[in-house]
Amino acid sequence: MSKPRILVARAIFPEVVARLAQHFEVESNPDDVIWSPQELAARLADKDGAFTTGSQRIDAALLAAAPRLKIVANMAVGYNNFDVDAMTAAGVQGTNTPDVLTETTADFGFALLMATARRMAESEHYLRAGKWTTWRYDMFAGSDIHGSTLGIIGMGRIGQGIAKRGAHGFGMNVVYHNRSRLSPALEAECKARYVEKDELLRSADHVVLVLPYTPASHHTIAAAELALMKPTATLINIARGGIVDDAALAVALRERRIAAAGLDVFEGEPTVHPDLLTVPNVVLTPHIASATVPTRLAMANLAADNLIAFFGGRGPLTPVNQPVAGVRAR
Repeated sequence: MSKPRILVARAIFPEVVARLAQHFEVESNPDDVIWSPQELAARLADKDGAFTTGSQRIDAALLAAAPRLKIVANMAVGYNNFDVDAMTAAGVQGTNTPDVLTETTADFGFALLMATARRMAESEHYLRAGKWTTWRYDMFAGSDIHGSTLGIIGMGRIGQGIAKRGAHGFGMNVVYHNRSRLSPALEAECKARYVEKDELLRSADHVVLVLPYTPASHHTIAAAELALMKPTATLINIARGGIVDDAALAVALRERRIAAAGLDVFEGEPTVHPDLLTVPNVVLTPHIASATVPTRLAMANLAADNLIAFFGGRGPLTPVNQPVAGVRAR
């Protein structure tokens, strides 16, 4: 009996490709070529499964061109690259990689908050440019983290991790807003208090975004929301591009309506809104919140586990949908 055929759409750890090759016929992409949607569809035309990294759009047009495709395993916790409704209707399973990146991403979110509040990137650029010639009482004076108010929008696993770091490590007053309120036990564990979004924006010294991207969360932070924030506040986005209106944020930063921002994700990434590149009071990183070797390897292995379990008849470990039964027989 022939093995299922799998496409690995981006370069990943060679040891994970080797592991997949024990179970499947694998077409990999070691040169990490960025395929167009048409090229991706052509490569998937004769494939039973796909290993994606979040940058490959899986939609109705692609599914129609890939009649054998039964599962797409995303090496990411987010899956806004999936048209979940189209996949479900077509009988195609989608999976993601939750949990394994929670603590690493929470670490990075807090690191980005600290770098932003304490103006680390801005001051490093100043030093590297040879401009540091004297001391001033207000040179790169930023804002405190300890004892301040931390506002978290999106209180899933990563949001809870950031809340615990702030409350237990830095004595921060934590408020949060979420689609649904946490249980009293979880609120106590995070030392967090639920508030409405407008109250959070008005009261927080540091606002951290950790919510999933959906059409409903598009531009959760836009000009109106930025206007509610304190002029001394910082905004941190480790969620997804599109959660923030980047153009409106650039204006708010330039006009000092808020003090600073730290961004790991962007609308239309890897393209960054050009206005964000011209304001000094923003820390920019290229979507690396989960980027440690152990965590990225765990993500890749979980995506592989989903493929192996699915074709082994055990079902996926971390599904994101329930495909229509029988549409695409295994």
